[in-house]
Amino acid sequence: MAQVPVLLTTENIWLLFGLFGQTMFASRFFIQLFKSEMAGRSVIPEIFWYLSLGGGLITLVYSIHLGKGGIPFMLGQFGGLFVYARNIQLVFREKKRAKLGTPT
Repeated sequence: MAQVPVLLTTENIWLLFGLFGQTMFASRFFIQLFKSEMAGRSVIPEIFWYLSLGGGLITLVYSIHLGKGGIPFMLGQFGGLFVYARNIQLVFREKKRAKLGTPT
């Protein structure tokens, strides 16, 4: 009798996790393009930063799991995560100012 291959191995789950992170990260470009087309000018919607941060964090965790082979991904994500977090902080600051009626 033939054995059925086991698809949900630990490595396959990690692979799916990494692919999810990359998909989240890449989707931000399509959302940004869609929003820009809708506005008729270049815009960066708030969701862009959340997808950047979420996808970046997932990709970082996956690259740490890879060990030495993930070092290029780790290095690539570290700097970006600070940028994404800072932009989210600026978005919150802008919303707070708008709510209080304070000029930017």
